[in-house]
Amino acid sequence: MKKIAVFTSGGDSPGMNACVRATVRTAHYNNIEIMGIMRGFNGMIENEIIPLASRSVSNIIQRGGTILKTARSKGFLTPEGRKMAFTNVQSHGIEGLICIGGNGSFTGAKIFHEEFGIPCIGAPGTIDNDLYGTDLTIGFDTAINTAVDAIDKIRDTADSHDRVFFIEVMGRHAGFIALAAGIAGGAEGILVPESTDDWQKVLNMYTGNNQSKKAFSIIVVAEGEEHGGAFELVEKIKKLNPAFEARVTILGHIQRGGTPSAYDRVLASKLGNAAVEALLKGETNKMAGLINNKVMLTPFDDAINKTKKLNPDLLRLVDIFNT
Repeated sequence: MKKIAVFTSGGDSPGMNACVRATVRTAHYNNIEIMGIMRGFNGMIENEIIPLASRSVSNIIQRGGTILKTARSKGFLTPEGRKMAFTNVQSHGIEGLICIGGNGSFTGAKIFHEEFGIPCIGAPGTIDNDLYGTDLTIGFDTAINTAVDAIDKIRDTADSHDRVFFIEVMGRHAGFIALAAGIAGGAEGILVPESTDDWQKVLNMYTGNNQSKKAFSIIVVAEGEEHGGAFELVEKIKKLNPAFEARVTILGHIQRGGTPSAYDRVLASKLGNAAVEALLKGETNKMAGLINNKVMLTPFDDAINKTKKLNPDLLRLVDIFNT
C-alpha cells in the first residue's frame, strides 16, 4: 500500500484524537501517505478528504472530541451513497481505511469492503465499552472518571440534605459505565440493562417493610435500564410509596467530552498503531483491541454481533457492598 485514509464515525469519545495521531504517525513512519476523511461516511460521500502530514496531528493528543469531526450518515445506508463514497475514495488513490468508531461504524466498513473490496481495520472508539474483542474501548476510562467526579460532588449535597439521588449515566444497551462508575462512586444501588433483579433490590430499599434506614443514598442508573430512565423509576417508586422523595441528575453528553485520561491516550495510541500495521500486513475487516493487555485482532463480524458481558465479579461486589 502507498496511500491509506483514516476517519472517525458515530459518537465521539475522548481519545479519538490520540488514535488519529497514532495512525498518522505510524503511516508516515512506514513511508505511507495518509489522508483524513472529514465527518465519517458523510465525508466520503461528499469528498471531504484531506492530506494529513505528521504535523497535522501535533498538539491533539490531549484534546477531546475529534479533529476529523464525526456524523451519522443516512446516505451511506443506500447503495447509491456507498457507490459515491467509493468513487471519491478511488479518485484519491486510497487503498485502505482505518475506521475509529463503534459497531455501527464497523458495520458500514464491513459492507463497504464486501461491495468494493476496500480493506478496512477498525479501532474501538466508544465510551460505552460494549464492543466484543477488547477489554476496554477508547474513551471508556475517561467517561467513567467524568461520571465518578460528578457522583462525588452530588454525594456531598445528598449527605448535606439527607436526600436520595438517582444519577443517570449513558448506556442505552450496556451497563458498563453505570457498573464501573457506581462501584467507584460508592453507590447504594446500580441499575443496568443486563441485570434482571437489580430493580427489585432498589425497590425494596424504598418500599415495603424492609426500607433502608440510610439517611441518604446514591442510585446510579444506565439510561437503557429495562424498567426506565431515572425520572421514570422515581415516579414508579412514588406510586408505591407516596412519601418517597428523590432528586434526579442526568449526566448526559458531559461523559463524552473533556480531556482524555492518560490511560485512554495510551490505549488509543496502541490501537491506532496496531490498526495501521495490520492494514499494511494485508489484514481486513478486523478490529484492533486489547485483550489481557495484548493487542489482538477480532473479525468485524464478532465485534459487531457477539455480546460483551458485564464482569460477574463486579456484579457480585455490588451485592456485597450494599448489604
